[in-house]
Amino acid sequence: MTAPLPPFLQAAPRSILMLKGHSAGIGDLLRGSAAWRALHDRFPGVHLHLWFLTREPGYPSEELIAQHHLIASFHVSDKRTQGLHGWRRLSREAKQVVQQTQPDLIVDFEPSGIRTSLLAWWLGWRSRAPTIGIAQEPLRRLFYHRSAPSTRAYARRHNLLGPIEYAERDFVALAALGIERNGLPIELRETEPGRAFRNRLRAELGGSGGPPILGLNIGCGTSGALIKRPNLDLLAGLVRELQRRHGFALVLTGAPFERDVNREFLSRFTPCGPVLDLAGRTTMLQSAGVIAGCRLFISSDSGPYHMGVGLRVPTLALFRWPSPQHYHRCAWVECLVADGAEALPALLEAAERLMSVQPPSHS
Repeated sequence: MTAPLPPFLQAAPRSILMLKGHSAGIGDLLRGSAAWRALHDRFPGVHLHLWFLTREPGYPSEELIAQHHLIASFHVSDKRTQGLHGWRRLSREAKQVVQQTQPDLIVDFEPSGIRTSLLAWWLGWRSRAPTIGIAQEPLRRLFYHRSAPSTRAYARRHNLLGPIEYAERDFVALAALGIERNGLPIELRETEPGRAFRNRLRAELGGSGGPPILGLNIGCGTSGALIKRPNLDLLAGLVRELQRRHGFALVLTGAPFERDVNREFLSRFTPCGPVLDLAGRTTMLQSAGVIAGCRLFISSDSGPYHMGVGLRVPTLALFRWPSPQHYHRCAWVECLVADGAEALPALLEAAERLMSVQPPSHS
């Protein structure tokens, strides 16, 4: 039975414009997909449009999100306004987004800040669509037709202790629609470019009769993420033992600027099976195909980790310290804090456990 519509909605929305303002990392964008799925489930047939405001326009993750199966259109703007000229530019872009999407509901997912609040108000006025947002501060509710409780109130209501897991945060805004997460995971599907690359990779490794693929993303190549990078000697021991047990072909992923760390890892690693280093050799869509072809995917806390989770590939994520807000809690995911050699037995046990799991297919 379909839940009744909130009183401020006269009909089920057919076109929803969503506002997000954040860094442009893969995980920062992909974590919203659980909320996108919830909106599709609540309003079947709806078209979702994402307007993303960032200081990093043109980031590689945009290619992945632009092709996401839950998004009808994806728009990116530089949120650095820098005075009146910047606001005029942003208002022109807002007008274009409204014309292209024709929304009948606008959702501001940002919990704080004035930029998206003003834009949501202006977009609602321009399109005559109702708006929802988060009343993180008392006066913020004045910008929306309906506001959700603050993040703190949401956490209390759901008995959430400590930092809220990132994918859960978008459900704070959706509380204004009465939508609950109910355990929905993030989502990603392989596209045709990814599938074609996966097939070429499989052929290069011997076709259907070739070895299963163990994917490894060392990652964390940007300056601010270097401290999250796993211990390379620990990784070498883990991968070597998994190759010995299961006859894996090892495929390393990575951005062009992560070629050096992959080479450093390989200098410490004694393989007992095929090894292929793809750092800098794939697009985002092709990388998704590589990950989709893995029997097991091992990653640091970086973008490909979230891709593995979204693709429902058995994924072992390695953290240098506890970070529960970054964990995904799904049967096909294990998030472990690991640093020195003493962590190897626990990692091997988790890897074996993951390979016994059959992740559910996408609906």
